[in-house]
Amino acid sequence: MLADLEELVLCESFSNDHAAVARSAEVVGALGTRLLGAEPETIVIDGVTHLRWNFGTPRVLLMGHHDTVWPLGSLRHHPWSVAGGIARGPGVLDMKAGLVQMFHALASLPSPDGVCVLVNGDEEVGSATSRQLIEETARDCVAAFVLEASGDEKGALKTARKGTSRYEVVVRGRAAHAGLEPQKGVNAAVEAAHQVLSIAGLGASAGAVGAVGAVGAVGAAHSALGPATVTPTLLSAGSTRNTVPALARVSVDVRVPTAAAQDRIDELMRGLTARTPGARLEVLGGRQRPPMEPESSAELFALTSRLAAELGQEPPRGIAVGGASDGNYTAAAGCPTLDGLGAVGGGAHADTEYVEVAQMVPRAHLLAQLITRTRRWPHRDRRGSA
Repeated sequence: MLADLEELVLCESFSNDHAAVARSAEVVGALGTRLLGAEPETIVIDGVTHLRWNFGTPRVLLMGHHDTVWPLGSLRHHPWSVAGGIARGPGVLDMKAGLVQMFHALASLPSPDGVCVLVNGDEEVGSATSRQLIEETARDCVAAFVLEASGDEKGALKTARKGTSRYEVVVRGRAAHAGLEPQKGVNAAVEAAHQVLSIAGLGASAGAVGAVGAVGAVGAAHSALGPATVTPTLLSAGSTRNTVPALARVSVDVRVPTAAAQDRIDELMRGLTARTPGARLEVLGGRQRPPMEPESSAELFALTSRLAAELGQEPPRGIAVGGASDGNYTAAAGCPTLDGLGAVGGGAHADTEYVEVAQMVPRAHLLAQLITRTRRWPHRDRRGSA
């Protein structure tokens, strides 16, 4: 497993470099072919390379991504290494070790029948080209297991994730000389300031919608997700120091615990109105990943707890996290989903990124048992009346 992990890490795969992602897909495809005995289907959409293996009629979906946030050349200052039971390197935790565990888990079974393996190449940038592939596959499966890294350095599984939305508010005013006749201008920067303050308060306006009255583990997971957050981030305005700004832009990051809160915030964002006479607003963007609500993982998490006990492993903990993954898409498609089954470590997206080598084999064993149990599940019992 370490030799396979080294091979993946040494093949850099920055999301924004499609050629690098294509090279990485070749390496990942070769690894999967060797371990699974079958070549993948290579799917290129808008220049991004994804891989898919279907064994029989898929009932269980194994999800991962091979792109990383690390630009080419990162290995020079963040080299691959293994020392003291710790593996390091760009993308080692997020999520190349998860891919290795996934392939070895499936290869350890007598047959991969009933499993779909989907490894996309654009997860780190929102999965724009792979979302449809993910959702179409998930709708026909009884369970999805996402091989993203564990939720913390102790190996917690991710049982709920906030959904995400992204917006850009474009403010259009009118330029004028700032010294000679500022009164003839319409200051887009001033209007943007009004909008920043309004936007910052939208999370509280959606709070009642995001509140959940559930009790027990599901209610605790909802509570742990916390309220919706609406955060103005990037702000730009103007063209020169002596000109009344005619244009301003405000970027907005939204995180939501429920689909209802996501809908409400979208409504509020679309309803923004200008405060400055003569200014005009345009709201771009919208919903991205839907929330992965705790109900989608509850049954799978309970099964995982039982299997961990059978394997003599520590009982898993489940946590809710604010970040999104492709598990948001599989859960929203109606497929029971458990996330964070990949490597145990920390420092994702940072120079401190690392993986605990000793946890790789036990996590692969646990995944193998989950695959074995869930691919026997009937669709109707696991998906309700739909």
